[in-house]
Amino acid sequence: MARRPTLHDVAREAGLSPATVDRVLNAREKVREETARRVYDAARKIGYHAAPLIAQRVADARPRLRLGVVLNKERQSFYQQFRAEIEKAVASATGVRASVQVAFCPTQAPADFAALMESMLGKVDAVAATAVAHPEVTEAVKRINAAGVPCLALLNDFAQGVRQHYIGLNNMQVGRIAAQMIALATHRPGKIAVFIGGTRWHGHHLRETGFRAYFREYAPEFHILDTLVNLETRQLTYEATLDLLGRHDDLRGLYCAGGGMEGAIAALRETRAPGEIALVVNELTQESRAALISRHVTMVISTPLAQVCADLVAIASESVRNGLGQVGGQHFLTPNLFLPESV
Repeated sequence: MARRPTLHDVAREAGLSPATVDRVLNAREKVREETARRVYDAARKIGYHAAPLIAQRVADARPRLRLGVVLNKERQSFYQQFRAEIEKAVASATGVRASVQVAFCPTQAPADFAALMESMLGKVDAVAATAVAHPEVTEAVKRINAAGVPCLALLNDFAQGVRQHYIGLNNMQVGRIAAQMIALATHRPGKIAVFIGGTRWHGHHLRETGFRAYFREYAPEFHILDTLVNLETRQLTYEATLDLLGRHDDLRGLYCAGGGMEGAIAALRETRAPGEIALVVNELTQESRAALISRHVTMVISTPLAQVCADLVAIASESVRNGLGQVGGQHFLTPNLFLPESV
């Protein structure tokens, strides 16, 4: 009968002392994750009976990350997908014991965002949010920082100079991409309309700025109409799009820089042939995908949510590990571009 492996055999296989293996096995003292991993790999290799217990010790040796995330528009499919991707990224995180609490802000009011973010203090190690840019939010971030908790901006940059990091798309670039697509898809000079979600969405303003800058530089024959605020709602966008179509016979293109694209799609389906108006929207959802296929949407610019969430976990972990320091920079990801022939 083969001899049953012992603690000393594990130590020999791992190249460590029996005392170190004992500390890992019995959690007598904290050891580095790398050391605990060596002990586990050796125990599993030689068939040591306590290998499952050592695996637990390895997990316990990982640093903890309790992440709090505040999103908005709970009923929108994009934010439902965002939540699912965050939970998936946390569950698959390596090198850290990660957990997440996700809360949805019921309105776009700065006070509501600020209150939800601050309510997570004492429960999480880092806070991330898709909040509006507003002094109330900035003051909340300052108080969160004062508690030693890093705060990260997701998709829409807020509290610049105070928050630790921004993670998302380069929104100026997104606006220029939208403008180039509309200019290329539209073969006759005319008018172009643009919707933003609200006056406090910094990312939407950057998209609008990039959008207008591209037309000034490369397609000055088009006239960009005054920007419309749609509050990211389907009905308001629908009514405003019908009004635009009724008042401007030479409307050639439309860009939805934020939410509410479903309203623009519905209005074009009712009144225009596919491709007659160049429509660019953000985020690939069931509705925007169907509109691409029917060619009522010319292009979708989409956020790579899985990568955003994986990078969020990594950057939050680093911020917690290193502590609050100098304000971090902007972590830009490359947008995914979808055309009718690519879905």
